[in-house]
Amino acid sequence: MTAEELMVGTLPVPADDPIDAAKVAAWMAAHVPGAHGPVRLEKFKGGQSNPTYKVIAEHGTYVLRRQPFGKLLPSAHAVDREYRLIAGLYPTGFPVPRPYGLCEDPEVIGSKFYLMALVEGRNLWDGALPGLTPDGRRAHYHAMIDTLAALHNTDYAAAGLEDYGKPGNYFERQVARWTKQYRASETEHMPDVEALIDFLPCTVPEQTRTAIVHGDYRIDNMIFDGQEAGVIAVLDWELSTLGDPLADFSYFLMNWVTEPEGRSGVMGLAGPETGIPTIEEAVARYCAATGRDGVPRLDWYFAYNLFRLTGIVQGIKKRIVDGTASSAQAAKTAERVGPLAAAAWRFAQRAGA
Repeated sequence: MTAEELMVGTLPVPADDPIDAAKVAAWMAAHVPGAHGPVRLEKFKGGQSNPTYKVIAEHGTYVLRRQPFGKLLPSAHAVDREYRLIAGLYPTGFPVPRPYGLCEDPEVIGSKFYLMALVEGRNLWDGALPGLTPDGRRAHYHAMIDTLAALHNTDYAAAGLEDYGKPGNYFERQVARWTKQYRASETEHMPDVEALIDFLPCTVPEQTRTAIVHGDYRIDNMIFDGQEAGVIAVLDWELSTLGDPLADFSYFLMNWVTEPEGRSGVMGLAGPETGIPTIEEAVARYCAATGRDGVPRLDWYFAYNLFRLTGIVQGIKKRIVDGTASSAQAAKTAERVGPLAAAAWRFAQRAGA
């Protein structure tokens, strides 16, 4: 079974999920213009961090994202920040779903949540894009690169997001944050992670720009036009902040150094025969759109991104131990902690560790 088959679409809300459709309907009637009557909930297959539901009503179809129930790590699952970001970006024309409202009262359904429009389009999970022609693949990759460049070119102050993150020292703060998150969810001693925790803070690249950073920019966090290659919505802004845009772009470039696995990895697949741009072509297109003259020190950025992923997946592993993991795919994802840490350390060594 492919990742797309496993992760795209909805399932009935599990019997052990205590979300209350009647309470959702009552909140919507009070806060969403035109909302009335009962709603029916289905749970999206994808997503292990913030559980996400399809809300089906007589007056329309929506998407609800909530925090997981139970004990949460500090600063994790910040659906309120995610909502603020979407609400700020939506008026600028950047492709995000229309926001309808944020509920910060955990008494309503048991956790914070927000409601947004359901964007109808195509969900793609396999970066190899096996169902497309070479021209189609190239067009989709160009759309992803151009959309990321548009995000990084967005005037965040004009969007009311000037205080959405701390100025400067982005990677320094991120390394410290993910070290703290890793420590909070640590389940075993991992020498590769310890080595990374020593190496990364001492070798942080200089930050030259500040932009809105998505934090998890990959193909399955986008919705594409039903017919064309355009990106019509970017989803899952939980990790967004103001920071160094090269964090996002280098994370996206990780696809080119990740084995094809039915997900975003396209290592060895780029070139004219497939239509997937080479990593050099991707860099050139992004730099042209953002006015850069290059992206140096990619090995350091790759080590950082893999370290951050290690922290994220370690958090999923800890939630399995605690019994709060929200996806049936969580256990399989948690198995990646060791390989991610090892890969991060290999790139750190290439970067001079």
